[in-house]
Amino acid sequence: MLFVGASFLATKKNPILVPDHVYVPKHEIMTKKEAEDVLQKFNCIPTELPLIFVNDPAILGLGVKPGDMIKITRKSATAGESIYYRYVVEV
Repeated sequence: MLFVGASFLATKKNPILVPDHVYVPKHEIMTKKEAEDVLQKFNCIPTELPLIFVNDPAILGLGVKPGDMIKITRKSATAGESIYYRYVVEV
């Protein structure tokens, strides 16, 4: 069997930025004042919140650094909108 003039084209897929994906909820960096208010409201310290790694694909484009707090707003069919908080840590 002889293949004359056969060429294989390598195609490069267009990368999809994770924060722009339809299933990724809205992530926002909180100001220090907002973070303090949330911690006071829930009577906790930042490390008692759920953690999120600084290299998490959902927050890569936000310019977060360890020690920041993230506010995640999710749409819900039953609750309408749910808000979650995460504390950014290094890997």
